[in-house]
Amino acid sequence: MPLTFDLPGMTDMTITTNQQVLLASRPQGAVTEDNFRIIETPLGVPRDGEVLVGNEWLSLDPYMRGRMSDAKSYVPPAALGEVMVGQTVGEVIESRDARFAAGDKVLSSLGWQRYGIAKGGELTKLDATRFPASYYLGILGMPGMTAWFGLTEIGRPKPGETVVVSAASGAVGSVAGQLARSAGARVVGIAGGPAKCRYVVEELGFDACVDHRAGRLYEDLAAACPGGTDVDFENVGGVVLDTVLRLMNRHSRIVVCGLIAEYSAGEPYAYTRMRSVLVNRIGMQGMIVYDWKDRYGEALARLQQLLGAGRLKYRESVVEGLENAPKALIGLLRGENFGKQLVKI
Repeated sequence: MPLTFDLPGMTDMTITTNQQVLLASRPQGAVTEDNFRIIETPLGVPRDGEVLVGNEWLSLDPYMRGRMSDAKSYVPPAALGEVMVGQTVGEVIESRDARFAAGDKVLSSLGWQRYGIAKGGELTKLDATRFPASYYLGILGMPGMTAWFGLTEIGRPKPGETVVVSAASGAVGSVAGQLARSAGARVVGIAGGPAKCRYVVEELGFDACVDHRAGRLYEDLAAACPGGTDVDFENVGGVVLDTVLRLMNRHSRIVVCGLIAEYSAGEPYAYTRMRSVLVNRIGMQGMIVYDWKDRYGEALARLQQLLGAGRLKYRESVVEGLENAPKALIGLLRGENFGKQLVKI
């Protein structure tokens, strides 16, 4: 059944089909475009209690590589032949739930598709008057909350301590480093390439940034952390984490937030510096932001306050077109993005 409705700048627009990106196969090693399939399907009609949403923004995140695998994890894998998982921000087109009206901006988990139908209870209404709606997929969304809880609950930096943040120009690392700086810590970033390192220091306000592609990771990081490292906010893993472990101080803390360097590895990375955890009595804890879901409101309010006051800076990397989402995810996993990676649908 075709739907006819008005959209901003358009009238009497009839939509009959939906574009979707499916997970076609599980990657063996690095993700390729062959792991996805793009299809056109008939557009559904919402039933009582449901809402039809036109997705405007799709979030791309490193965790998606894990969801493409069927290895044991903290959530079930994405299903083969189904819409690829992901958070979206969109606009309500038709509502059969009294809590939502056409034109409302909403956050959802409708995944890689132009349109989607969700139960009202699965949607979060957004106030897009103060900040752009896309921010709720980044600094005011899961990445921002991950940085907030990982740093404040696990890292707990004290004034004068040294905090190292890997993937420092990314959606999570950029926020974590700025929050650590606000807490009075000395912050050293690790990023890929001179442009990203300049951004981390000159725009985000880190005290230093080390280019892990320069071939002198240990030497440069040791020079940037002459007193050692008290907190490592780890987003990369692999050689980066192994290097940071050489510089950790006694009773330091490691927030294991992500391991992007290892997600596509054929074999698990064997850490050679784990003795440092024993010798220095390092507190090392993995984190999944969903563990703090009951406190999202607390983090959101604080992040909005800091962002509104100009104390947090944020950058988006945008790819146009849903059909380009597979290529954009591959680039993200290679570190080609600069800031929070989004697809403008």
